[in-house]
Amino acid sequence: MAPLDDILSPQAQQAVIAGVFLAAGWWVVAWQNRRRDDRLRAERVRDVQRALFAEIRAYLAVLQRDDVAAYGARIAERITSEPGYFPVIPSEKNDAIFNAIVGEIHVLPRDTVDPVVLYYSQLNAIVAMIADLRTLDLARIGPERAASMYRDYIAMKVEAMEMGHSALDAIRRNIDGRGTAARSVSNPASGRSGP
Repeated sequence: MAPLDDILSPQAQQAVIAGVFLAAGWWVVAWQNRRRDDRLRAERVRDVQRALFAEIRAYLAVLQRDDVAAYGARIAERITSEPGYFPVIPSEKNDAIFNAIVGEIHVLPRDTVDPVVLYYSQLNAIVAMIADLRTLDLARIGPERAASMYRDYIAMKVEAMEMGHSALDAIRRNIDGRGTAARSVSNPASGRSGP
């Protein structure tokens, strides 16, 4: 005779045991789903951060390769010294990945979101400045003012480099979701390491 026979019939005991196993199964499945969801979210965060890191690093490498500050100083000098000279300023599109994931920016850690958004805001300001420079009437405003506007444009690019490095540093610190870099890969363009 089983110890619970006086309280519950054997069929009721079987139902209780089945219910306990069923409830335990639900808890195990819920726990496994939660772990899977957390793992998938962490992978998505890493993927988004790596993509942004690559996009930011590519633009910074170009700015550093071109030594944008020195180049800008030479062009500003030419604007003031060569009558009628103003450079052709190409359009820039350095935010394709950011635009593709902007709806998911909330998945990034806050320490990463702030510098990344500041960097891309600076890129938007540069695009607006390019539009202004392209419609500039050199004859109307004169070479000194045109050179000043061009210097402002170059200063915005230099500031974008600084903001870009801050964004890269933030991504490095948060790439694995724990506030430390997962691994480092040498970046020959900047002398900095990456995720």
